[in-house]
Amino acid sequence: MMERSIHSAKYIFVENLYRSGKMPEVDYVVLTEWFEWIIKNLSVSVDLIVYLQTSPERCYERLKRRCREEEKVIPMEYLEAIHLLYEEWLIKKSLFKVPSPVLVLQADHDLQDMLEMYEENQDRILTPYNVQHCL
Repeated sequence: MMERSIHSAKYIFVENLYRSGKMPEVDYVVLTEWFEWIIKNLSVSVDLIVYLQTSPERCYERLKRRCREEEKVIPMEYLEAIHLLYEEWLIKKSLFKVPSPVLVLQADHDLQDMLEMYEENQDRILTPYNVQHCL
């Protein structure tokens, strides 16, 4: 289990840097080729993507509440851009290939509700996809 995968690094964060003009095309091409080589040559399979679907507004609110020094400079526009990329990729499936099933959890809720949602989906989240379909 990991917070981010090589897929989200490429499809969301690298893509956002490139689209926003903060990454030169040559860097984008190199990272894309490196990503494709890794996918083709290494075992980086994903059993399940758990998408905590949250509005940019709610993310911004939580970010401000955490009051972390390194997050103080993150603008709302950045969160909106990241959100749109996730929606295009995991919900509309129009941006890039989705490498596994996606479990979408509505995450605009408070922590207690999120804990209940996790507990309801715990087996699905923690049991590898291939094991689930062999039982």
